[in-house]
Amino acid sequence: TPVMGKLLEEIKKIAPTNGRVLITGESGTGKELIARAIHRMSGRVSNPFIKVNCAAIPSELIESELFGYEKGAFTGAHGRKPGQFELADGGTLFLDEIGDMSLDAQSKVLRVLQSGEMTRVGGQKTLRVDVRVLAATNRNLEEAVSQGLFREDLFFRLNVFPIHCAPLRERLGDIPELALSFIQRVS
Repeated sequence: TPVMGKLLEEIKKIAPTNGRVLITGESGTGKELIARAIHRMSGRVSNPFIKVNCAAIPSELIESELFGYEKGAFTGAHGRKPGQFELADGGTLFLDEIGDMSLDAQSKVLRVLQSGEMTRVGGQKTLRVDVRVLAATNRNLEEAVSQGLFREDLFFRLNVFPIHCAPLRERLGDIPELALSFIQRVS
């Protein structure tokens, strides 16, 4: 449909850049597929694509998940563990459901986006990372900013290239094509 054609053109324009992308849309509209397409069409395609579901990680664990930790940083930290930013170095980090991230974690993500540097939990050494960040949410982040639930500075850092993924009910012409694709995959 014209809606999907326009979306594909946006992806083709955005993918070769290193700009951050904020993908918005309802649950189930294909935000992760868009992120993967951007990565596949980018110069980072031979490097990792790391997905982090921010809604699935408890707020007290998000920092160690994103930035890693050193041995002894907390009870149960028996060794060094690299974080998702470190694992995505040279590639793409997809922060899915970023609207569910705590304000504290948002400030730490903002610092990495601003400086390209991070420190593991319990660590002393600053590490440089070269990561393209793609983020997605089903929430209205502008509204969350006005309510004090999402950092305005992080919103602007992420929203360099905004992409909205329309729900299927707004692109009914895609249904026959999707049905054919599913039938071919199953048969």
